[in-house]
Amino acid sequence: MVREASSLLASYRVLDLTDEAGWFCGRLLGDLGADVVKVEPPGGDPGRWRGPFYRDEPHPERSLPWLAYNANKRGITLALEDPRGRELFARLVARADFVVESYPPGFLEELGVGYPQLRESNPRVVWVSLTPFGRTGPRSGWRGPDLVVMAASGLMQLVGRPDGSPLRVSLPQAPLWGSLYAAAGALVAHLYRQRTGRGQLVDVSVQASLLSALANAPAYYSLFGRDLRRAGNAMVGRNVHGARVRAVYRCRDGYINFILYSGEAGRHSNAALVRWMEECGALPEALRGRDWEAFDVVTATQEEIDRLEEAIAAFLAERTKAEFTHEALRRGILGYPVADPRDIREDPQLEARGVTAGPVFVIVYY
Repeated sequence: MVREASSLLASYRVLDLTDEAGWFCGRLLGDLGADVVKVEPPGGDPGRWRGPFYRDEPHPERSLPWLAYNANKRGITLALEDPRGRELFARLVARADFVVESYPPGFLEELGVGYPQLRESNPRVVWVSLTPFGRTGPRSGWRGPDLVVMAASGLMQLVGRPDGSPLRVSLPQAPLWGSLYAAAGALVAHLYRQRTGRGQLVDVSVQASLLSALANAPAYYSLFGRDLRRAGNAMVGRNVHGARVRAVYRCRDGYINFILYSGEAGRHSNAALVRWMEECGALPEALRGRDWEAFDVVTATQEEIDRLEEAIAAFLAERTKAEFTHEALRRGILGYPVADPRDIREDPQLEARGVTAGPVFVIVYY
């Protein structure tokens, strides 16, 4: 790791406490010359076990995504749940120039090591908070892995075959866009610090970051007088038998993302949807008396999956996106609507953060 004295951030230190959503931000700051210290929990970042792996050998030091997005970083482990760990973290922040983290809003504050508490010992620190929907607004507490924010941003509406359903891009895009704007926000706050001597809190929404990827849609309309439409090849998941698993279903006013999952959360989600169907008097024979504890989507045959998905498709076709969202949250169903341009324009989360008017990240002045 070589740091040129002339590099933009050569004399600055970054504490990187992000998960996969923010790895690339630390990488970008490191590429600009900063001394980036990756702070991992005891046992290491769980993302180290994300494949593919070098030479197909699963190992925490061989994860290719980890190696790609965490280059130019040093590393330490720190248990923030432990009082001694929090004390050490506070000492590190007192000497740091940037802190980049992706914890849920309020989590670090509850531990006593959030920006409001630690800026007292280091008023120059630039603190970057990267979350799925931002720290404020009605959806600030929602979880949002790549597939969720891809759907919520509206980007999926432009991906897929013209006669098919919306799709997500195969390589996770949301963490890259969020990290890009997190790094940009950090540099804007850094410029302000150079001029005033004061640091700031940079609040970055991954959902809002992805809206920039849609910038070609209005430009396309301006040039050609028609909306941009899907034109790519469809991509579907396949299990060990080659059976295809559907991810997007048509509903009354658009599309809904729902997948038949295995595992504890997946079985609960499947069963919750079936209970909803039963309450609506729309439970077909194909789903009646189904033992979801024994269901394994990895080993299911195409015939079995087709029967289940046919019944689910018929039910979801009669629901609206708003109705599904309400019931999914209430019942614990793993699914969400695919946003279209109208949804984005009327999104209460984006409206609450003022994103429909332009800003992707919000800089909080203290």
